[in-house]
Amino acid sequence: MTNSELRQKSFALRKDIVEMIYQAKAGHIGGALSVCDILNVLYNKHMNVTPANFTAPEHDRFILSKGHSVEALYAVLADKGFFPRQELLDTFYRYGTKYIGHPTISVNGVEMCTGSLGHGLPVGCGMALAAKRDGASYRTYVVMGDGELAEGSIWEGAMFASHYKLDNLTAVIDRNGLQISGTTEYVMAHENLADRWAAFGWNVIVANGNDIDALDAAFDAAKSCKGKPSVIIANTTKGSGVSFMEGQPGWHHRVPTAEEYTLAMDELSKGGERNE
Repeated sequence: MTNSELRQKSFALRKDIVEMIYQAKAGHIGGALSVCDILNVLYNKHMNVTPANFTAPEHDRFILSKGHSVEALYAVLADKGFFPRQELLDTFYRYGTKYIGHPTISVNGVEMCTGSLGHGLPVGCGMALAAKRDGASYRTYVVMGDGELAEGSIWEGAMFASHYKLDNLTAVIDRNGLQISGTTEYVMAHENLADRWAAFGWNVIVANGNDIDALDAAFDAAKSCKGKPSVIIANTTKGSGVSFMEGQPGWHHRVPTAEEYTLAMDELSKGGERNE
């Protein structure tokens, strides 16, 4: 897909995120909107994974470590044809559904059950090391939240990946600066974040995580790096795409009212029209 087409798709994906959360009356809308562009670019331009090859050994692996933003992952997977979009919109978070509020491997296209923060990177390290030892060509991608970086297991994984020179591993930090308790800098500050990862032996790339061109270039740079793992610090805006949600910690898991739903969908529709 071209980057112009990806920008258009981001509006459609955001509409699906808002729709499923509004209809279910539950979900984590702020983080799902902030990470939307990252998953869009990964799945539609950089990762080798489709419904046809998902069970094949050589498909690229993806882990959404910040599992509470599953709405973005479900929206992308449905768009890719892993399961029916309408089924997702009709049953997300409802009683008896497989489309629950965190990723589960009962959903086609999901690689790992996540939700307990801090687990995604260590598991991704294992996948990347397995590929190295098996001589396999697949790459592993792990998307983390910035609040998640307070977990010690993240930094154990960071040391592991550097030690084993896992250049087939790319981590992405959704750096929106907010978590459930407030700003990340209030809860657990991340000053000098790029320097921290560099000190752990990683190739560090800083990019605008809500800009398609910047993300495209960042993933290209990560793939071209040899001898060390790469981390993309993707500076995003929580609630990105819906003006009254942007940068507001209260939208971590708030559900839109009927009026807010209408405003959000109208804003996203007009944004998509302007981008055509």
